[in-house]
Amino acid sequence: MKCKNLFRAAIGALVLVSCSAKEFNVNESLKYCNNQVERSLKELKADTLLPRNIADTATTWKLVDYKDWTSGFWPGILWYDYEFTKDEKVKEKAIKYTELLKPLSEHPAYDHDLGFQVFCSYGNAYRLTKNDEYRKLIVRTADTLATLFNPQVGTILSWPRMITEKGWPHNTIMDNMINLEMLFWASKHGGGQNLYDIAVKHAETTMKNHFRPDYTSYHVVLYDTITGKKIKGMTHQGYSDSSMWARGQAWAIYGFTMCYRETKKTEFLDFAQKVTEPYITRLPEDGIPYWDFDAPDIPKAPKDASAAAVVASALLELSGYVKDPQQAKRYKDYALKMITSLSSEEYLSGKSKPSFLLHSTGHWPNKSEIDFSINYADYYYIEALTRLKKMNEGKNILD
Repeated sequence: MKCKNLFRAAIGALVLVSCSAKEFNVNESLKYCNNQVERSLKELKADTLLPRNIADTATTWKLVDYKDWTSGFWPGILWYDYEFTKDEKVKEKAIKYTELLKPLSEHPAYDHDLGFQVFCSYGNAYRLTKNDEYRKLIVRTADTLATLFNPQVGTILSWPRMITEKGWPHNTIMDNMINLEMLFWASKHGGGQNLYDIAVKHAETTMKNHFRPDYTSYHVVLYDTITGKKIKGMTHQGYSDSSMWARGQAWAIYGFTMCYRETKKTEFLDFAQKVTEPYITRLPEDGIPYWDFDAPDIPKAPKDASAAAVVASALLELSGYVKDPQQAKRYKDYALKMITSLSSEEYLSGKSKPSFLLHSTGHWPNKSEIDFSINYADYYYIEALTRLKKMNEGKNILD
């Protein structure tokens, strides 16, 4: 990939897109994100709804309420932006949007997404403010999420609604791996040991049942609620039951890396590396995957920038855990390649939209959010940039 400077009128500055950590200007990319945040905040006249996506033909955000599974990403984006800018006005908005989600801690769990919703918002809020009310709310929500755990099966029920809608008994999806982080965190911040135990058991059961011999993942696994045994693996958002859905594999890479961080169990570190290999070795040249690695219309298939952002963030963390320095460098280099591509004219929204990124795929089988800007792509992009900045400065990327 040739190194080049790209003039971004959207931020009125040069964004250096390059091929090495020394040359990639992460601060300019974070300034670009701040510019887009400011554009979004000007567009969002009321702070009672949250931005979710922008269609390829649209220029403004589609808004959702706090119940939407993506509701935690916009507050999380604001917290990351505040962390970089120290702008008190951004902090004020971050607080307002975060506190819209408070009802999630007060009602019974209706699916597994509480981690995405509450930990991306309140988790970052607590990390940056140490407000004890936020800690209490996270712990309370973790206890709520734990009510979906089935000890006979060994996993959290992902979609209770699918029991009646599709006749699925106990179902668990790969996305659920990300929600374990809230359980681990809560167990260390006033929650019970049971939260840690549930998270570990869920990860172990997923590791056993959710993967094929080549370490590609099923999106969904169905379990018998009486025996606890696996019935079958299948997809809901991928191309087929046997294909590698890009974002599903991304959740696996991120999730097992996080599980190693929280448990120091070497089996999770080993597994994180095993599920990383089929992803990175099958990537197209720019490091941004097609929405499914087995989509029949590649190279005309839609890309998924959101999967790339998730994996870039995960690989920066994973590079800090592996003992082999060459492998560590390999993971970091892959992460930087993805971040560099995402930070190019091809994937940045620039002046066309107030989001950060273009070209994400939400739910291809439902023909939903195809080639859209989506808030979780933006969230993991700014998280990856924040982690890269901290790595470059010799800081703990999780602080």
